[in-house]
Amino acid sequence: MPSDTIVVVLQVVALLFAVSFHESAHGLVALACGDTTARDLGRISLNPLKHLDPVGSVLVPAVLAFAGAPVFGWAKPVPVDLSRTREPRKANLLVSAAGPLSNVLLALGFALVVWVLRDRVQGPVGDSFTGLLLLLAFFSVLVNVVLALFNLLPIPPLDGFGVLESLLPRRLYPLAFALRRYGMAILLLAMVTGVIGQVLAPARQAAVRILLG
Repeated sequence: MPSDTIVVVLQVVALLFAVSFHESAHGLVALACGDTTARDLGRISLNPLKHLDPVGSVLVPAVLAFAGAPVFGWAKPVPVDLSRTREPRKANLLVSAAGPLSNVLLALGFALVVWVLRDRVQGPVGDSFTGLLLLLAFFSVLVNVVLALFNLLPIPPLDGFGVLESLLPRRLYPLAFALRRYGMAILLLAMVTGVIGQVLAPARQAAVRILLG
């Protein structure tokens, strides 16, 4: 097994790529819907530096990784101006769904890499480039599964709420607006009380079982 430092680095790299892909997906779909804001700001990019949040993208995931906890984090949200889209309600649905969907696709892609490489590694995983690549793919699956499910939760400002909001009848718009005002408080409460963890842990454990076969 590689050193703890290498494991932390691999997990942070997996997270940085996942959040960069996630945010770029938002920007790319927004562009397809008519809003050029993300493109104009250079945010449709897989360069992590374009999306980096020093706390959410590096500090928090590194601390979690060293503590042996599931790695988690966030990036700077890609700005989207729905008023510049052709159909704001539809655009909100598509842009919101694009982020979690991108993580699902990444998880599936990296799962394929794991299945291809896991029988090719001879000896300790950390002693070869192929072994380290296998670990990176393994961590990437777990990170993307967690990110996809977390962002699909119907709590503002998460993507799941954007999807739900787009499907609500107009008479419920005031309720959605009110929820957005208190969304961060609701999200923090759900995290502190362990509700979020109870939702995400089974999916992560299932992914581990599937990958290890």
